[in-house]
Amino acid sequence: MTEPTPTDPQPPTTISLRAPSKYLSDASKPAPGTEPAGDAFVAPPLAWLRRTWAVTHSTLRMWRSARNVRITYRAYGDAGPSGVNDNLVEYEKSGKVKRVEGVEKPDAVVPAAWTWRGKGLLRIASSHWEVLGWGERPLLGTGDMGDGVERWAVTWFAPTLFTQEGVDIYSDRREGLSQETVDGIMKALKELKDAPKLVKLVEKDMQEVEVNLPWKEGQQA
Repeated sequence: MTEPTPTDPQPPTTISLRAPSKYLSDASKPAPGTEPAGDAFVAPPLAWLRRTWAVTHSTLRMWRSARNVRITYRAYGDAGPSGVNDNLVEYEKSGKVKRVEGVEKPDAVVPAAWTWRGKGLLRIASSHWEVLGWGERPLLGTGDMGDGVERWAVTWFAPTLFTQEGVDIYSDRREGLSQETVDGIMKALKELKDAPKLVKLVEKDMQEVEVNLPWKEGQQA
C-alpha cells in the first residue's frame, strides 16, 4: 500500500456522493455532494484507495452468478505517485477463482477517475470509472474485529461494448458493510439529482453480491 503523506485529506465521516462526470456540464469543476448540502467532492488519497475491496452491492448483472467479488488496487511498477494502478479483479464461480487483470491510468480532467485496459487477451477491452464517494465510519460493538472502523467507497463505470454503465459499492471488510452504512449509501445514490438515469438504474438493478466466507485463494482456474 502507498504510504500516506501529511497533505492527504482526512477520510470523510459522513456519506456524500457526487454525480458521474458524464452528467455534469463541466466535469473539471468540483461536483457538489449529496450530503451535507454544498460539500464539494474531495478525491481519496492513493494510499487510502490502494487495498483489496469487497464488492458488496452492484448493478452489474455478471455478478449475479458470482460470489466473493473483490478488487485490489496497487501501484503499477514504480509509478506510485503518478496514479497509475495495477487492477486485479477476483471472483468465485462454480467453485473456482476467476481473475481479470488490468492497468489503469488517471483521467487528465476528472479527479479520482481512471481508464482501465485489460492485460493479455483482454488488451482490446477498456473502461472508464470514477469514485463517486468514499469515507470511514465507526463500527459499534466490534470487539476484536480490527480497528473498529469500516471503510467504504462507491464507484461508477461507464458503458462498454460488453456492459452498460453501473455502480459498485465497496467495503474494506470481507464480510461487508454495516446495514447503517449501506442504507446511507443507497439514500445518497437516490438523491443524485444531476443523474436521474443513474438513480433509476440503481433503483432497478442494485443488488447484493453474494458473500460466502472464507474467500477461496489461488490462481485462475
